[in-house]
Amino acid sequence: MKTQAALNKQGKQRFKFVSDIIAELKKVTWPTRQEATYLTTLVIIFTVAVAIVLGVIDYGFSRLMNLILLK
Repeated sequence: MKTQAALNKQGKQRFKFVSDIIAELKKVTWPTRQEATYLTTLVIIFTVAVAIVLGVIDYGFSRLMNLILLK
């Protein structure tokens, strides 16, 4: 069984941890709405482009395997 002092110490450590997190989040430079929208759009465009390229490569390999295996 833990003593009251040990429980108080744990509680203080948890509170310090949370307050440290809050202090660090205040230091963060958050992007503006315009920056966030622009970067999100870039990520979506890049993701779609990579998906198309991988889809074309997959289709090509599928056709190649069909040609080799189903002569």
